[in-house]
Amino acid sequence: MTYKTHTMQPMADVSIVGAAGYTGQETLDRVLGHPQLRLVAVGSDSLAGKAGGALDPRLAQAAMPSFVTNEAALAHEADVTIVCLSHEAAAAIEIPHGGVVVDLSGAHRLRDAVAYEEWYGFTHPHPDGLGDWVYGLPELVAETSRLIANPGCYATATLLALGPLRDAIEPDSVVVDGLSGMTGAGRTLKDSSHAGAVLENVSPYRVGRHQHVPEIAQLLGFPVSFTPHLLPVRRGLIATCNVRSTGPDLRALLVAAYADSAVVTVLPEGMAPELARVQHTDRAEIGVFADSFTDRTVVICAEDNLGKGAAGQAIQNVNRALGLDDTLGLRVTGVLV
Repeated sequence: MTYKTHTMQPMADVSIVGAAGYTGQETLDRVLGHPQLRLVAVGSDSLAGKAGGALDPRLAQAAMPSFVTNEAALAHEADVTIVCLSHEAAAAIEIPHGGVVVDLSGAHRLRDAVAYEEWYGFTHPHPDGLGDWVYGLPELVAETSRLIANPGCYATATLLALGPLRDAIEPDSVVVDGLSGMTGAGRTLKDSSHAGAVLENVSPYRVGRHQHVPEIAQLLGFPVSFTPHLLPVRRGLIATCNVRSTGPDLRALLVAAYADSAVVTVLPEGMAPELARVQHTDRAEIGVFADSFTDRTVVICAEDNLGKGAAGQAIQNVNRALGLDDTLGLRVTGVLV
């Protein structure tokens, strides 16, 4: 298949690797509802050989093939392969020789292979290939490729808030508080994700060492102080960014940057982003506030960590690589849901 083609084109065949996790399920749902994508392979080592209803009874009547192993889904070499595996497992796969490949893990986001040892805890098995991957944040990275590294959820919200401002803020001034729903930690059960640990609680975690920090710094060109917190909700994410400006009107810069975006909305002055408005969507919204007691500005971005922070962004990247409209198949409309 030719990339960046005209919008009138045949259906593109899609293979999903690791479809049983949270991001895999969200990706599966969007592919099944996409007018230009046809699902041809669904990978899950735990569900291989079973029909869709084994994952969710609502899939029993869906027009989808039975599950195969992740290895078989990769070997299918479809027009589009979407990888929803853990970081280390995704780093170890043999990349399909043809078609668009979108990786939702962190395995191909960083250009420096050595950084994987520090931030992800493993030695990257394919360091020479990292330069072949494009960081897939459509609003800030114009380039596309057949190999696309989908950004992390925290990184997406932080970079949407700060990317257009990188030349207008003091790098040493940036402090970011991130708050995410529990699905951001993945489906694998951990002590910290038990209901008893999450409900009626808000807890900071990976303080000073979250793996999304280096990808934020990689795109901005400078590091930020970032602290993530786990919220007692299923989904949704907010990044609150405190910065000091070098002079320009930061809100005006953001309005100009996203004026033509159907995905990112800069809210009216005085209005704050809210999780409820972005949950179950592939949108993001940004609010800008002057701190009345200091010379700092607060820029807040809200998104769904499984939507714009994962599966929705993956489909947006697929659309761009295939030459389709960015928002085709995305959840960008609706109120009071």
